[in-house]
Amino acid sequence: MITVGLKQKKKAAYLIAALKELYPQVYCELNFKEPHELLIATRLSAQCTDKRVNLVTPILFSRYKTIADFAKADIAEIEKIIKSCGLFKTKSKDIVFMCQILVSDYDEKVPDDIEDLLKLPGIGRKTANLIMGELYKKPAIVTDTHVIRLSNRLGLSAGKNAHKIEKALLKLIPPSESLDFCHRLVWYGRQICTAKSPKCGECVISKYCINLSKNKTELLYKNL
Repeated sequence: MITVGLKQKKKAAYLIAALKELYPQVYCELNFKEPHELLIATRLSAQCTDKRVNLVTPILFSRYKTIADFAKADIAEIEKIIKSCGLFKTKSKDIVFMCQILVSDYDEKVPDDIEDLLKLPGIGRKTANLIMGELYKKPAIVTDTHVIRLSNRLGLSAGKNAHKIEKALLKLIPPSESLDFCHRLVWYGRQICTAKSPKCGECVISKYCINLSKNKTELLYKNL
């Protein structure tokens, strides 16, 4: 377990500043106009790229314009539209059922409370935190696959448990920086610190990379 101390705080501050300089303006890359559209788009993004979701949602949102429309939708019809996003049967059911709950329990509004969001079908902490941060401007740590990977590589947290990593980052990242920091980690994870072939030679935060330090140490011992 990685403890939170002064060194960790300084590291976090350095990473925030370095990534902010690299990416001054960041944003959610899922396209949406209405709150419920972000909720649905994020559900579609599970095990699917944002680019693919953005190709599908214009058709979906033009066919079903409101939460009430989705609540009354034919699941089979939604399946046809979102099929290319993968897991389309489960996602279609979740979309219709969550919108039915939004109609019956939340006056056709997306909740601004994380516990209420977690009650919706198919909505986990990653999606709930994105909604909290993106729509309601509340502190939010969105632990997607890039955030988990980079948090481990940079020694900000350990393991793959998304909730534990969320808690660890909440202790290190100021609330006002939390969502944008996660967006920056995602962008950096896609462009530089990729899963299989990271561009270590282009890395601006390599001084804190645990993997790189380990590789250097192993190389040193091999050359002795």
